[in-house]
Amino acid sequence: MAVPKRRSSRSKQKIRAASKAWKAPLLKTCPECNAAVPGHIACPSCGTYRGRKVLVINEIA
Repeated sequence: MAVPKRRSSRSKQKIRAASKAWKAPLLKTCPECNAAVPGHIACPSCGTYRGRKVLVINEIA
């Protein structure tokens, strides 16, 4: 198995660790109702995904 020839500096270690930091999810806007929705899921407020209705949403009145 390969072994590093030289020790990694602290800056290299911190740069590597920084890429693993938590990042907030990117939210997109639903074209139907303009609600903030994470990508690749159906809109929880109107039930549409990629322009078609996929969920039946019952409003509590």
